[in-house]
Amino acid sequence: MAPTVVPGGAATGVATDVATEGGAAPPPSASAEALEAAVLAESAFLGAVAAEVAKVVVGQVAMVERILIGLLTGGHCLIEGVPGLAKTLTVKTLAQTLRASFQRIQFTPDLLPADVTGTTIYNMHSGQFTQKRGPLFANLVLADEINRAPAKVQSALLEAMQERQVTIGDTTHPLPDPFLVLATQNPIEQEGTFPLPEAQLDRFMLLIKVSYPSATEERAMLDRMAGLEMPRASEVTTTEQILRARRVVSSIYIDHRVRDYIVHLVQATRRPRDYGLGELAPLIEYGGSPRATLCLAQAARAHAFLRQRAYVTPDDIKAIAADVMRHRVMVTYEAEAEEITAEDVIRRVFEFLPVP
Repeated sequence: MAPTVVPGGAATGVATDVATEGGAAPPPSASAEALEAAVLAESAFLGAVAAEVAKVVVGQVAMVERILIGLLTGGHCLIEGVPGLAKTLTVKTLAQTLRASFQRIQFTPDLLPADVTGTTIYNMHSGQFTQKRGPLFANLVLADEINRAPAKVQSALLEAMQERQVTIGDTTHPLPDPFLVLATQNPIEQEGTFPLPEAQLDRFMLLIKVSYPSATEERAMLDRMAGLEMPRASEVTTTEQILRARRVVSSIYIDHRVRDYIVHLVQATRRPRDYGLGELAPLIEYGGSPRATLCLAQAARAHAFLRQRAYVTPDDIKAIAADVMRHRVMVTYEAEAEEITAEDVIRRVFEFLPVP
């Protein structure tokens, strides 16, 4: 059997993930065997990418894995954490492992939409208007401290994130493929920040919360930074490999019982009483949108792909659900008064609904 690729390191032993509780693995067939072979072949580069990132970034394995899930599905990622947790460094390092265009936009209160999308400039020599493209025209775009820019600038990203296109003047330009927005925000500093509107939050496939490193990881970080030269990641993959991997990810098998499980999980956040969760009804203002259902299925596929499996299990859904759902479930003032978060609601739903 093939080794399991774990982001943050190379292959680590023998694959042990098997379908349990009703069996989520696809039935044996020639097509299933071909899909498994394709997963093994197209996921081979992930170990090299994770190893290069680990040269620069100490720990933060969960964050790296979830950014890879976004890269493998084309889903934009919002990374939230206090300053100094290597959010920006991780995104820049990942970009260094790809042979792709990369742009960083530092969001500030005085930023204008044209600074992001581009604008029309009058050329005095030719007497004509020409269009200057903004930094959005790149494969990977780092929107650093996105909540520091006003709503007008944040809304300039909506068309790019959803439609993969940018309109400058009266001309619409397609964005390069792949195109991925990786945004960071600081949750503790409120002065001079602008909370992202729910419509924009819903465009992010994942909301990744980054925690402090452990004592061991922080000591390793201290030792590494004592050197004179900063480590740097090398290019180990291309956009063509990413696009091929995406096609395989979209083909990974999801059993009909697992599909029903995904739908009921999201439905339970909208109509908790219908699922025997009446105690949650006063705590939920809005449940997950239909985009949550689609993102949960695709993120679960990518999670299985990272583990070199050609099928999705309920464990894949549980592993990624909080990142997909935490910014799509809105709690009431009553829940906030009781210090109940969206993650608490999601956890309760998972505890109550039966696993297929």
